[in-house]
Amino acid sequence: MLSFCNFMRFCGICCLVALMSGCDLSAPTHVGDDSKIPSNLTAVSYAALPGWRDDDVRYALQAFRNTCNAKIQYTGSVIPDPELLREKCNMLPSSSADVKTVRAWFESNFQPYQVYNEKGGKTGTYTGYYSPVIPGCKTRTAQCNEPIMGVPIDGRNYKGVSKRDIVNKKIGRVLYWANIVDVQNLQIQGSGMLKLEDGTMVKLNFAAVNDMPFKSIGTQLQERGIKPAGGYSADAVWTHLKQNPSLAKEVIYNNPRYVYFYETPQHSVIGKLGTPLSKIRSVAMDDSIYTLGLPVYINTSLSDGRSFNRLMIAQDTGGAIRGWIRADIFFGSGDEAYQVAHGQHSQGQMFILMPKEYSYVKPR
Repeated sequence: MLSFCNFMRFCGICCLVALMSGCDLSAPTHVGDDSKIPSNLTAVSYAALPGWRDDDVRYALQAFRNTCNAKIQYTGSVIPDPELLREKCNMLPSSSADVKTVRAWFESNFQPYQVYNEKGGKTGTYTGYYSPVIPGCKTRTAQCNEPIMGVPIDGRNYKGVSKRDIVNKKIGRVLYWANIVDVQNLQIQGSGMLKLEDGTMVKLNFAAVNDMPFKSIGTQLQERGIKPAGGYSADAVWTHLKQNPSLAKEVIYNNPRYVYFYETPQHSVIGKLGTPLSKIRSVAMDDSIYTLGLPVYINTSLSDGRSFNRLMIAQDTGGAIRGWIRADIFFGSGDEAYQVAHGQHSQGQMFILMPKEYSYVKPR
């Protein structure tokens, strides 16, 4: 009886049937008021989601379970009803549930909406990111020539301060050192692992950014008429810059954005939501539009041409991830993830999943 009473705080109703057989977890009880849905979202059936029946949504459920342990910030233009979303988190299938059960749970509890861009189109851009593993040092060396810094603790301001000034004036706490090209890649990806000289592995996660614009390194090379062997792929650009250290420092410092890190004993990659990211189930989206934590179904392709139809969870964001149909797919850590992520740039559709009984969507 005690467990039932505890559950009543979430259900808010009681009936003789519930007393006899327990609360029906498939029947949420929270009711919201009427709200306007922006023209960017149109309700559709699950049949409209390409490849929905073929996706093993159990992996998405685990990522969503992580979301339920996060402190969700209900901000943006598309915001789920907080009480109803919390109720969903108290109704999760067990971790041992089969794929049919998990798929049925999502279908019963969430309504998919197709997302349209500002011009009414159905497609947007999907890029990829990963967590690199780079060589690092505890002190400066010829190879480890650039500091990796944590947020300053002396009160000095870093917002609106360029990367060049931050590094030259050491506005921050030096954590480790690495090659300037690897540090730039680490800042673009937002997290990574350092492998120190003695073999020790150190995990670094995103801590803060200086709120300055990002200036593409590849674009700078193009503007200078410099074409690396192999073109402008990430591999080609990073290799060329390591072979030309003076050029590397010049173009990297011309990119004013600077990212600070913090060291953590946990080797999991932590996203903006504060939860561990799940390989090819976590996605970075525009948090000025979407509340992080929502399920989102993506229909696109990978860099090698394979179709990619997956239920993902919005658990991260990024300075370049802006727009209604714009996302960055997290591919995991290390070289294997890099091989997929660095060439990822495709078009595709997006479907946001909102709590089914009542979907509060903040009007534009």
